[in-house]
Amino acid sequence: QVQLVESGGGLVQPGGSLRLSCLASGIAFNRYTMNWYRQAAGMQRELVASITSGGYTNYGDSVKGRFTISRDNAKNTVYLQMTSLKPEDTAVYSCNAKWQVTVTLNNYWGQGTQVTVSS
Repeated sequence: QVQLVESGGGLVQPGGSLRLSCLASGIAFNRYTMNWYRQAAGMQRELVASITSGGYTNYGDSVKGRFTISRDNAKNTVYLQMTSLKPEDTAVYSCNAKWQVTVTLNNYWGQGTQVTVSS
């Protein structure tokens, strides 16, 4: 059974930092591209950051220079370090694992964790 379990969300003041974690089980973690998405109330879900199995990273324009994605394959965990947080970063952050094998897309989601940036 595949599980992606996020943790680390919460309430933080503007300018503060949080680190999100996503622990994966039931998958060959080191083969997957791991992604963080977020969805604010009334908004479409957007890609925040991704990291490939080879460690290549990509970021959404709104978080470049402030967020850092990393992975620890030994711990089956992907992290999102968020700094200089802004109220507009408030959203539910979800972990996603994706691996395409020929025509088969393996695509799994966590339940999400709430991040609220407010004074």
